Amino acid sequence: MTTASAPVPVAVLVSGGGTNLQALLDAFRGSTLARIARVVSSRDGAGALERARRAGVPTVVLRNPDDADELVRALGDARLAVLAGYLKRVPPAAVARFRWRLINIHPALLPDFGGRGMYGRRVHEAVLSSKARVSGATVHYVDEEFDRGPIIAQWPVPVQAGDTPESLAERVLEAEHRLLPLVVQELARRGVPQEPVKVSVQQTDFDGSAERRKEDA
Repeated sequence: MTTASAPVPVAVLVSGGGTNLQALLDAFRGSTLARIARVVSSRDGAGALERARRAGVPTVVLRNPDDADELVRALGDARLAVLAGYLKRVPPAAVARFRWRLINIHPALLPDFGGRGMYGRRVHEAVLSSKARVSGATVHYVDEEFDRGPIIAQWPVPVQAGDTPESLAERVLEAEHRLLPLVVQELARRGVPQEPVKVSVQQTDFDGSAERRKEDA
């Protein structure tokens, strides 16, 4: 557990509307564990930028998301960087410099339904086409391959009869909005470990009634 008095500075990388960013902003408003220190966007005009500005969080728009040096500079003093709807591949040199401090949220239960091009509606279409009975959300470490870094935590979302990509996406997104802040909170509580960890999320945690998150045995 971290004993530092200052909250862990967290950078959030975005490309779109920023609902997961909003979940983080809401979860860590006034927190002594973590604070959203900056928001980095792959493109100008992303709705997430306005969410950040309303919350008084500094923003950066990347001129070239493929430039590792630019990205690392944009992350500044962040001890943890969170991809929350960020649709660009993080350059390998940036991954190396943020090893075990760079995480992503994915709208399926990895390792299934991940990889290059698997984002947004495409993921939910693939889940439904496969006849899978369960989907969900995954938080994992970012490495040099799309959606292949070690898994930190997952939460299942049952596929219901008659689901469409839109209806499944809505329920999975609700799970993302709960799971991502829980993982960030736990990593911050541990001082952002310099090695991969797993976080066990129980129903009580997910409902917001537990005060501590326990590591998998």
